Amino acid sequence: MEAALAPAAGGSLAALRLDGVELLRSAPAGSIDPLSMASFPLVPYANRIALGQFRFGGRDVQLPLNFGDHPHSIHGLGWSTAWALEEVTDAAALLVHRHEGGPGWPWAYQAEQRIAVMADAVEMLLTVRNAGDEAMPAGLGFHPYFLADEKTRLQFDATGLWLSTPDMLPEREVTADALGNWSAGGPVMDDWLIDNVYSGWSGSAMVSRGDGIRLVLTAGGAPWLHVYRPAHSHAFCLEPVSHMPDAINRPAGMDRIEPGGTKTLSMRIAIDKSDQTLPKPCKIA
Repeated sequence: MEAALAPAAGGSLAALRLDGVELLRSAPAGSIDPLSMASFPLVPYANRIALGQFRFGGRDVQLPLNFGDHPHSIHGLGWSTAWALEEVTDAAALLVHRHEGGPGWPWAYQAEQRIAVMADAVEMLLTVRNAGDEAMPAGLGFHPYFLADEKTRLQFDATGLWLSTPDMLPEREVTADALGNWSAGGPVMDDWLIDNVYSGWSGSAMVSRGDGIRLVLTAGGAPWLHVYRPAHSHAFCLEPVSHMPDAINRPAGMDRIEPGGTKTLSMRIAIDKSDQTLPKPCKIA
């Protein structure tokens, strides 16, 4: 197992391979674009904030619109910022991103990613700590890109699904099978877009590929799963997140962390080993 890291490209995971076989979509050689990576972190919020505007602690906040001509702020700040590689061994690494407040997010924070590679899995732990002197809202997530072919199937359990407005904000909740019966396992590739969040996610999902590889995604601290599946695409995203898009402008809100407080979210991507023999060596690159 080999994990390649790209700290300068938003603290991203550039590739994940088992004996040379891609388990996630690999970044092109030399790329520094987080959107081309295998996975990138979402901190200090996940997905969209409507028009980049919200009110918290008696303060009106306007975030930069950070995604071209898209009308909303998206994915937080960490994905567009270089992270420092502060520790590395053959099978583990620590990436750190420090924000002093100001543009992008009014509050100071420190974010850490701990990455550990095993013979059959990669484990990633994302933590944000409030480094300021007042409470701040906080949300976390990961944005991994899985590979798909015509035979790839996806299975996970959830209790609900949020349909979206044309500009991709959650509009109304429906049954979880409205866009596909994922609980029974369904084909991933199709000719229409999914960019929706699932509520009441069980915390686990399985991707069964046409080449016989089965990957199990599990997450801790992520009751929501955002699925991004472009039409006719050979890559799709299963994003474990701590809150729904635009949660900070909705009754449920986002978590609040006091000065010095922390919030964490974990993600594990593992080979389902029930009928496979795995090599033992592992490596961070």
